[in-house]
Amino acid sequence: EVQLQASGGGLVQAGGSLRLSCVISGVTFNDYAIGWFRQAPGKEREGVSCIINADGRTWYADSVKGRFTITSDNAKNTVFLQMNSLKPEDTAAYTCAVYPSELDQLLLRGALIPSLELGAWGQGTLVTVSS
Repeated sequence: EVQLQASGGGLVQAGGSLRLSCVISGVTFNDYAIGWFRQAPGKEREGVSCIINADGRTWYADSVKGRFTITSDNAKNTVFLQMNSLKPEDTAAYTCAVYPSELDQLLLRGALIPSLELGAWGQGTLVTVSS
C-alpha cells in the first residue's frame, strides 16, 4: 500500500522561500512519478510540478516556472519542492501524489488529475504567503 507524508509548509513573507518534502513508502520509488498540486480556498485544484523518478524529467506549471524546483532523493524515498520568490497567490494547501511512470507523457504535460493517482497525502501542507 502506497503511503505518503508531506511536510514543510508554513507562513512566509512575499519573496521568501520554503521547501516542502514528500516521503513515500510502500512502492519501489524509481518506478513512479511524484506530483505536487495545490488548492486554495474557493479555487480549483492546480497541478504545480511533477518528477519522473527514474530519469529526473520534470514539469512545472507556468505560474511557478523559474521559482519552484522539484527534486528527488532516491536514497530517502523523498521528493522535495523548493519554492523561492513566493507570492501571495501561492497561498494554498499543497499535496503530493504518486503516479505510475507509464503515464509520463500525460504527467509531463501537467495532467496531475485525481483519477491517475495511486495515492496522495490527503491533508495537504499549508503554505501561507503574506504580502
